[in-house]
Amino acid sequence: MIKGIKICGVSDMETLKFIINHPKHPQFVGFITNYKKSKRFVEYKTLRKLTSIKSKKVEFVSVLVKPTDYILEKIKNLNFNYYQLYNVDPKRTKFIKNKYKKKIISSLTVENKNHFDKYKLYEKISDIILFDGKGYEKSVGFDHKLLKNLPKSIKFMVAGNISINNIPMIKNKDYIIDLSGSLENKKGEKDINKIDKFLRKVNFL
Repeated sequence: MIKGIKICGVSDMETLKFIINHPKHPQFVGFITNYKKSKRFVEYKTLRKLTSIKSKKVEFVSVLVKPTDYILEKIKNLNFNYYQLYNVDPKRTKFIKNKYKKKIISSLTVENKNHFDKYKLYEKISDIILFDGKGYEKSVGFDHKLLKNLPKSIKFMVAGNISINNIPMIKNKDYIIDLSGSLENKKGEKDINKIDKFLRKVNFL
């Protein structure tokens, strides 16, 4: 059974409130905090408003690509439960976790087994390991067969080209799934109807 759901790339209040108040709400919502190349990037002023919403049911995740000390200091008082870190080495990951007292999702972009095995450097530091395809916001997939050899002790999340169409293939997997692009319309905006359909479908299985 799927262990949880993260909807990433939320950038407007209407969508956030819909997700939080959904009867089958996900466990996590992610906000693109400093990666300006992403169409889902959220400016600080908007980010502050979005994270001011109180929710005991859904945990907020700040998605950060190689964050500088400046951005970490700027967001330190925002209502984030997790920092999801891309391109951050284990030493700096530990520093960020200890200094800012946040739970950590270490994101590893995977193309082959060598990339995949890097999780061993993070498993004692991170609260969750995320295995993602190359391309960040482009939702590129990877070979999920690599997940078979993971030790049971690791809490992990999987992203990369996951949609409502392939839920039947992963419904019995014991990990968290992370979605973004597959829940958007042709304009690249989050689609409430797609989100509703997905949340009801995945909870039904």
